[in-house]
Amino acid sequence: MDWERSLTYSKTASAVLLFFAIALAAHAQTFTTLWNFDGTSGADPGTGPLIQATDGNFWGTTESGGTSTNCTNGCGTIFKITPRGELTTVYSFEGADGSSPVGGLVEAVDGDFFYGTTSGGGANGYGTVFKMTPRGVLTTLYSFDFYEDGAYPEGALVQAADGDFYGTTMSGGRMDYGPYGLGYGVIFKITSSGAFTKLYQFALETSGYPHDPLIQGANGNLYGTTNAGGTGNQGVVFEITPGGTYTTLHNFVYYDGEHPDGPVVQAAHGDLYGTTPGPKAGEIFQITPSGDFAIVYVFCAQTRYDAAYPAGGLIQATDGNFYGAAGGGGTSRLGAIFEFTTAGTETALHSFGGPDGSSPQAGLLQATDGVFYGTTSTGGANGDGTIFRLSVGLGPFVKTLPASGPVGATVKILGTDLGHATGVTFNGTAAAFTVVSPSLMTTTVPAGATSGTVQVVLPSGTLSSNIPFRIRP
Repeated sequence: MDWERSLTYSKTASAVLLFFAIALAAHAQTFTTLWNFDGTSGADPGTGPLIQATDGNFWGTTESGGTSTNCTNGCGTIFKITPRGELTTVYSFEGADGSSPVGGLVEAVDGDFFYGTTSGGGANGYGTVFKMTPRGVLTTLYSFDFYEDGAYPEGALVQAADGDFYGTTMSGGRMDYGPYGLGYGVIFKITSSGAFTKLYQFALETSGYPHDPLIQGANGNLYGTTNAGGTGNQGVVFEITPGGTYTTLHNFVYYDGEHPDGPVVQAAHGDLYGTTPGPKAGEIFQITPSGDFAIVYVFCAQTRYDAAYPAGGLIQATDGNFYGAAGGGGTSRLGAIFEFTTAGTETALHSFGGPDGSSPQAGLLQATDGVFYGTTSTGGANGDGTIFRLSVGLGPFVKTLPASGPVGATVKILGTDLGHATGVTFNGTAAAFTVVSPSLMTTTVPAGATSGTVQVVLPSGTLSSNIPFRIRP
């Protein structure tokens, strides 16, 4: 799809949606600061969102801080925090094993390891891929060398349905042309044992500098954005198959957003949503898997106390609405948490003021208790960032790990207070299960199951999965 056509489509949708005023908050909200980073426990949680692990805790990374003196402000940490706010620094990077883990973590489906990247350090100084046990034993799987396989991975990994991990590097790689033959980042896959494959080499003429993680769509392909490159040199939205076939879905130009920041998310109806920080105070866009593009909201912090400069992307919560964090705007201009409905209404839910944090750069996590959790990169009691929770009254749910699989596959179910569960169904078909802990159950996809909602029956009621479970051949 050429940019003239997509821009026309953008203007048509925007003309309808730009006149929506910010709605007043329609439900009660409770904001709590769970942790103030202090340097030793970490500093600047970076751009990677928290994850909810199978142990019921939340895990994440900080870009700097920790106990190492090999980096000016510390080389960064891996931490876990309980829902009550008790934080443990699980690992402090030393530089040779990586530094600046800005992208966050992913817990492998088997639950034995967390996987992630560091944007610096390692054997060559250009970043690493690592895995770590829940007890903090870290193994460097791969050190980037810049020239052949890329440099400075900044986004989290995604574990695809094939079991391998996929990611991007912000720079590096080698081309057969261009200045010094150097590229503008790569897409790669890596196995749990460290076998590395470069799937795609970015070139600025088509796209370049991917900062954010990939997602795997319902069709099995991977989707992402680049911060620059493309026909307008403003970045692109792209699709790539696990086998390496690359397609540019949209080229950004100044009038429809620029330099997308944050990962895309696939909504329940199949379209992708994402954010850009420009050209003024940021925008939310919608794009179909075939490339039909529209700007659906424009932030306007200059004329009202709106959020501004959304950096961490969006998540779709259990109420069907999208939620995100913006690094600027709000009543103090220090950032805000916002809600966006598919009808086009945006609501600033919480404005950061400094003591409660400032400049959130990462996306939000909706945990299985229904509450949102996130981080700010600065502010708080020590100026090193915070971890927070925000309740807007949404109820608990369950989450499956993985989100798809064949009949007979083992599936983990994450939740809250699951100890007294009496039943599990896959779209109405009963399944055997085992309660492992109050936050974890295991089950097996039963014969005859079809794609749909997974439900867990408790004495207090029935909990449904946040997304449908897809039955694969």
